[in-house]
Amino acid sequence: MSRRSARWLKYLIAIIVGNLVYFAIERYLPTAAQHHSFRPDLGTVVDLWVCVAVYGLLELVTNRFKRKQKI
Repeated sequence: MSRRSARWLKYLIAIIVGNLVYFAIERYLPTAAQHHSFRPDLGTVVDLWVCVAVYGLLELVTNRFKRKQKI
């Protein structure tokens, strides 16, 4: 798999898993942090943050795995 394909796969996984996590915890968030359909709101920002956090975790895990492969 090329580097570009691997990067896009990580993006896709981060978006899907991030949205699953966000919508699983959405009902426990304050009303202001909940997403309202078809309009920008704070919930969209929180959803984006969760996706970025998942992407960061993916990068951390893959980098750790690559380092162990080199040793």
